[in-house]
Amino acid sequence: MAQVTITQVKSIIDRPKSQKLTIQALGLGKINKSVTVEKTPQIAGMINKVHNLVEVKDI
Repeated sequence: MAQVTITQVKSIIDRPKSQKLTIQALGLGKINKSVTVEKTPQIAGMINKVHNLVEVKDI
């Protein structure tokens, strides 16, 4: 499968609880932290939910 690198670029302060939990589930939590994960439908849905807080790059 394809992999993507997800980087958190904005803070989760004053965001809905669901977005905070999604960021945590992706393995993020601090600005400029990055993770590389497989691009599955579940991950794509999580990225879509927090698209305004993260930057995504295909590998």
